Amino acid sequence: MPQPTRAHPPRPSPPTPFLTVTADTLVAADFRPRSRHRPPGPYRRLLSTPGARAFAVGNLTARLPMGMFSVSAVVMIAGAHGSYALAGAVTATGLAATALVAPWTARLVDRHGQARVAVPATLFAALGSLALLLCVRYGAPSWTLFAAHAATATTPNTGGMARARWVHLLKGDADALHTANSFEQATDELCFMLGPVLAAFLCTALFPEAGTLVGVVLLVTGMLLFAAQRATEPPARPRPTAKGPFRAPGIPPLLVVCLAMGGVFGAMEVVTVAFADARGHRAAAGAVLALQAAGSCAAGLLYGAVKPTGPAERRLSRCVAAMTALLTLPLLAASLSGSLPLLALTLLVGGMATAPTMVTTMTLVQHRTPEGRSNEGMTLAVTGLLGGIACGSAAGGWTVEHVSPTAAYGIPVTAAAAALLLTLLPPRTPGT
Repeated sequence: MPQPTRAHPPRPSPPTPFLTVTADTLVAADFRPRSRHRPPGPYRRLLSTPGARAFAVGNLTARLPMGMFSVSAVVMIAGAHGSYALAGAVTATGLAATALVAPWTARLVDRHGQARVAVPATLFAALGSLALLLCVRYGAPSWTLFAAHAATATTPNTGGMARARWVHLLKGDADALHTANSFEQATDELCFMLGPVLAAFLCTALFPEAGTLVGVVLLVTGMLLFAAQRATEPPARPRPTAKGPFRAPGIPPLLVVCLAMGGVFGAMEVVTVAFADARGHRAAAGAVLALQAAGSCAAGLLYGAVKPTGPAERRLSRCVAAMTALLTLPLLAASLSGSLPLLALTLLVGGMATAPTMVTTMTLVQHRTPEGRSNEGMTLAVTGLLGGIACGSAAGGWTVEHVSPTAAYGIPVTAAAAALLLTLLPPRTPGT
């Protein structure tokens, strides 16, 4: 009996592929491994500029003594002569001499090159510091201290020379130059944070002249390393065609702003030392001031990592306004509580507006300084700061003595408010 045939179900057709791989797609495919690393940050990119790390190390070494010499001189002279008045007068003389000589040194640097001028100027200043050390050590007459310390005024503006190199290397890249200016300002704050601590340690742990001696060695060594990096040195301008920075449009108002901001720094240092001394903690004044520098250093690094928005003129007004507002915190802490730890905390926060303000100021100075006069322009800004520091120190000291250390914290706020008013003034047009 024939068996019935069994119907087989139809075979399902193969599924249609979502992607048809052909020889063409294989050829076009990119099988290179994908990098999972994040792109380098702004500071890593900055320091990867050819030659940047070498001159940055030399400049940092030469700049660290800037925070050491004043403290070392005060400890050394006061210890030998028993007079803080004499020590203060000697350091003030050196400050005044630097304000007069520094712009001329910077002009020579622009005209003849950094290495050609900075090295002999540094060696001359080092001899002045060594002469001061010997005069104190061997009990020379007081007038020799003034003469020796005045000779240190030829010390070049190491920070200005570093910024001039960045201007030369990063020409046309505004964002990278903003990061470079922030890096240099953070370096300034780091040096003025570590320098006094190192100087005080050397002078007390070893011998009174140790701070000055180590500072001289660091200054000369760092400057020789910095000057040896000729590949990154800006070209000299023996006969600059542009007029001097002081006569450039927009520079004089900036110098007046620098003068007012210098008043903030000078008064804050004197008033904080007096406030701590009045509470029996004078030794802690250096650490309290170091916290202010630490806040500024951290804020400077953060500020350099972000892309600036808007014109620099508006940013400067905002930064100075923030500085004015934050400087009311130490005044309130001193007035309402009188607590030194609380004051230290407010100084840490108050310092956070310093670096962004200085970075923006230096950016404007660079924009407004004629080509070939960069170092001179930035040194003029530093000279304005030095003049303001001297005035602020005097005003703060007078208020401490005749009113109170607590009331003297109004001096930095007043100076910052004056700087804010100056930034808000409408710019002068030529012929007005």
